[in-house]
Amino acid sequence: MAYFFEEPSHTFGEYLLVPGYSSTECIPGNVSLKTPLVKFKKGETSSINLNIPLTSAIMQSVSDDKMAIALAKEGGLSFIYGSQSIEDEAKMVARVKSYKAGFVTSDSNITPESTLRDIVALKERTGHSTVAVTDDGTANGRLVGLVTSRDYRLSRMSLDCKVKEFMTKFEDLICASDKTSLKEANDIIWDHKLNALPLVDENQRLKYMVFRKDYDSHKENALELLDDHKRYMVGAGINTRDYEERVPALVEAGADVLCIDSSEGFSEWQKLTIEFIRKKYGDSVKVGAGNVVDKDGFLFLAEAGADFVKIGIGGGSICITREQKGIGRGQATAVIEVAKARDEYFEKTGVYIPLCSDGGIVHDYHMTLALAMGADFLMLGRYFSRFDESPTNKVNINGSYMKEYWGEGSNRARNWQRYDMGGDKKLSFEEGVDSYVPYAGSLKDNVTMSLSKVRHTMCNVGVLNIPDLQKNAKITLVSSTSIVEGGSHDVLLKDKTPQS
Repeated sequence: MAYFFEEPSHTFGEYLLVPGYSSTECIPGNVSLKTPLVKFKKGETSSINLNIPLTSAIMQSVSDDKMAIALAKEGGLSFIYGSQSIEDEAKMVARVKSYKAGFVTSDSNITPESTLRDIVALKERTGHSTVAVTDDGTANGRLVGLVTSRDYRLSRMSLDCKVKEFMTKFEDLICASDKTSLKEANDIIWDHKLNALPLVDENQRLKYMVFRKDYDSHKENALELLDDHKRYMVGAGINTRDYEERVPALVEAGADVLCIDSSEGFSEWQKLTIEFIRKKYGDSVKVGAGNVVDKDGFLFLAEAGADFVKIGIGGGSICITREQKGIGRGQATAVIEVAKARDEYFEKTGVYIPLCSDGGIVHDYHMTLALAMGADFLMLGRYFSRFDESPTNKVNINGSYMKEYWGEGSNRARNWQRYDMGGDKKLSFEEGVDSYVPYAGSLKDNVTMSLSKVRHTMCNVGVLNIPDLQKNAKITLVSSTSIVEGGSHDVLLKDKTPQS
């Protein structure tokens, strides 16, 4: 007969942390949220560590190159969505890798015959005030000038005025050879008090831009996640269908880590994908796998060679897999069981495989609970979809600003590779919805606040790092009455509307 679990599965909202002894050292400023991303052997350290335990979901509505750059600045990692062409995904990865290197390929370009109106429209679209003027309007055309906000005044100039009439001409620009090192470029910027330095080849063709703001960014983002070449780190999603073509393209583009994007990972398809990567690249290319919700699923992926394992089926806010198929498990219970299996595997083999909790995070305190239960880092979709940096539109719904958010299993995304089991190349039925989420502003502000709560809670528990949180936390299951008790109750809340 079928196997029955003895207890019901639970969500994060059904648990609370119990305070532990806090010494005078337990202050939020002393808390480290550094955590391993990929597996390592006992006595060694992971070859890739996150500075904060957050990754963004492999979704069209969440993780593009803009999100990846913003999250890497804060110390986390984005996995660029794989439900797009191989070429387009590789380009997104390449843009992230080139961004922090300091040598930025210009994405604001115009021709000298364009008008001030075109400049205004371009600035509105890209948000950039420095525009390269090239003979053909491309990023690598012959540089003939530069336009910054200092070159024009909207109140005094006609929008029909041509760019060539007000741009700073090439002969008046300070430029450098494309062979110039980043240090040399920064020295030129500082010596001449520039905001931007164009780098051109021997034929005057624009190759890169170096910006003063990139030099300053490290001071503002002390936890930024960088590779050995001081470039932002980025992950990329792959599937179990076109991996033989997609993986080499993403590796060539510079992806630091890959992750198989699938709603259910206890599958031979994932094993075959990992075997291909190991045969072609050995251990040099890191790849996570999932998703699983129990010990058997974890052990299967561990033995298959996964560098990390993702936990969670049906717990995402836009996921309807449980409704459609009756497959899944409460996220808290899944994390607890898989973490126990991971620890047993570590004791047996000496290999520590990090766990990613994917889904089920509703409130900020759920982040701390997931880490305490054994997850090494989290993957979040809805959370990041609300921010300026997500790739979706901001819309006004009944007077409130919202952001679009849709699942990979929705008809809008049509990511059949994530769900198909070898049949027709189509999405047989939806496992995700198309929705809106409340707009929340910038990623930096929200991540800073969320992780402040995590750090404060860890101090209440009496720990200063994630491994100690996993080892020493005391967690209690709470009743439905206790959940109600945990919020404001039996009071009449004051109206917070400002008085005129």
